[in-house]
Amino acid sequence: MPRIADVTAADWDACANPDPATFNPFLAHAFLAALEEAGTVGGRTGWTPRHLVLRSDCGSVAACAPAYLKSHSQGEYVFDHSWADAYTQAGGRYYPKLQIAVPFTPVPGRRLLARPGANAAEREAALAAAAATLVERDGLSGANITFLTEGEWTRLGHLGYLQRTDQQFHWPNDGYATFEDFLGSLASRKRKTVRKEREQALSSGLTVEWVTGRDITEAYWDAFFAFYMDTGSRKWGRPYLNRKFFSLLGAAMPERCLLVMVKRGNRPIAGALNMIGGDCLYGRYWGAVEQHPCLHFEVCYYQAIEFAIQNRLARVEAGAQGEHKLARGYLPTKTYSAHFIAHRGLRRAIADYLQRERAYVDAAGAQLTELGPYRKTMSIEDA
Repeated sequence: MPRIADVTAADWDACANPDPATFNPFLAHAFLAALEEAGTVGGRTGWTPRHLVLRSDCGSVAACAPAYLKSHSQGEYVFDHSWADAYTQAGGRYYPKLQIAVPFTPVPGRRLLARPGANAAEREAALAAAAATLVERDGLSGANITFLTEGEWTRLGHLGYLQRTDQQFHWPNDGYATFEDFLGSLASRKRKTVRKEREQALSSGLTVEWVTGRDITEAYWDAFFAFYMDTGSRKWGRPYLNRKFFSLLGAAMPERCLLVMVKRGNRPIAGALNMIGGDCLYGRYWGAVEQHPCLHFEVCYYQAIEFAIQNRLARVEAGAQGEHKLARGYLPTKTYSAHFIAHRGLRRAIADYLQRERAYVDAAGAQLTELGPYRKTMSIEDA
C-alpha cells in the first residue's frame, strides 16, 4: 500500500488507536497523512511510503503498519550506520531497506497495528511475516521495526527477528497534585537545584504561555517554526520537517498539540511543541531566538511536568537520549527494536553485537536509576 491516503482514517485508526485512554498521536492517520501531504516523506526524501495493510475476507482492514522503503538511515534514532558500512565493505547493498516506524519520531508505541479481537495475535504475526516476505521478494537488506512495545519485541524474537534495546528518559507521574508535590519527592539538593533553575530561566522578565487547540494560530506556528529551524539546523544540519507540515498538523489534530511559548512582552522568543496523548505528554521540538540560562530545562522539562500533573497524565516522554534529564526527574526507560536481516552472515554478526549491546544497556540503566534524584530513604537533609 504506497500511501496512507489509500487507507481510510476510520480503518487505520481502528487498528492504531482503538482505546482513547492510551491514544498515541503519532500513530494516527492524521499525523502520518500530514507527513506525506507536506512532502516530508515521499519524493526524494529517502522515505518512500510502503505501508502494510492486512484485509479480512470481507475487505475490512484487520491490521496495518506504518512502513517505508529507506535509501539512508537518517531520521530513525536507532542507529545502524555501522551495519550498513560493514555490509557495503563486504560487497553487499544495505539500501534500500524496509523501516516500520514513525518518521523522525523516537516515540515508543505499537508498530504492528492489529485490530483488537480474538485473532489479534495472528494478525500481528501475519504483518511480521509480510515484512520478511517483502524483504526477500524485493531484494532488501532487511526490515527494521523501531520503538515498538516490549510485548511486540518479545513476540518478534520468537519469530526470528533480532532484538535490540536502548533507553530514553521518561518522567513518571506518581499521582502528584502539584509541582510542589513532585519536588517533595526529590532529595533536598536536587529540589533546591530545580527551584534555582526555574528562577533563573524566567528571571529577566520572560513569561510562559500554554497554547492548545484552535488557539494555535498561523502566527504561533510561524514563530515556532523559526525556533525549530534554528535548533534543527544546528543539531542535524537540515531539519526534517517543513513549515507546511506544522500547519497541516495544527489543522488536523489541534486538540493534540501543545505549544509552550516564552515571550518577552508580546514577542515570542522561545518555544516547545508537545503532543498530547491519552495518558502521556510527548515532548518533541524546541528552539529559541534568545539564549537564557536554564530556559531549555524550564520550557521542555518543568513546564511539561506541570502540564502533565494538571491534566493527570501518567508520564512525560522527552524524546531520545539526554542523561541531563535524569537530574530533572526523568528516569531511564528501556526502548525496543526488532530486525529481520536477510543475509545470513550479516545476521550472525549483528546478533552477536546485539547480545553485548543489550547487556550494556541493562547495566547502564541500572546504574543511572541508582543515580536518580528521588529520595531513597528519609535522611537528615530531607527531614
